[in-house]
Amino acid sequence: MNEEKNCLAVIRLRGISDVYYRISETLNMLYLNRNCHATLVDNRPSYLGMLRKSRNYITWGEPTKESVNLLIRKRGRLKGNKKLTDDYAKEIGYPSLDGLIESVYNLEVEYKRLPNVKPVFRLHPPKKGFKGKIKRSFAAGGVSGYRGKAIDKLIKNMS
Repeated sequence: MNEEKNCLAVIRLRGISDVYYRISETLNMLYLNRNCHATLVDNRPSYLGMLRKSRNYITWGEPTKESVNLLIRKRGRLKGNKKLTDDYAKEIGYPSLDGLIESVYNLEVEYKRLPNVKPVFRLHPPKKGFKGKIKRSFAAGGVSGYRGKAIDKLIKNMS
């Protein structure tokens, strides 16, 4: 099996109360501690198992490069709540912020492993609300679970 690595965007949908402790630990490992937090991971089997385990509390899919660009430019933060800039990208060895975004999207570097970067994106609730019930899967007309390329629309509505 020669599968290529893909970037996945993961968004937590449901809150922090009444969560089974094993699922809560899994969400903490993904840095999804609160509702409307998002993160970028790859499609390793270990991550996919974590996503399947907590599928009732999150949604995920393969974002486009434009969505990753939107997340990092608008919602990416350094420690101290400072925005990511071209100066930061040059400081860690990239020609510009676009080069950094390209390498994160192509999985040359993990976003959470960048120095002084917060591994989570704090998003707004989606404009005009979620399109469906949070407790139902995306395939059944709800919001949670795997949604593939449709994650782009949700990221755009939440940014």
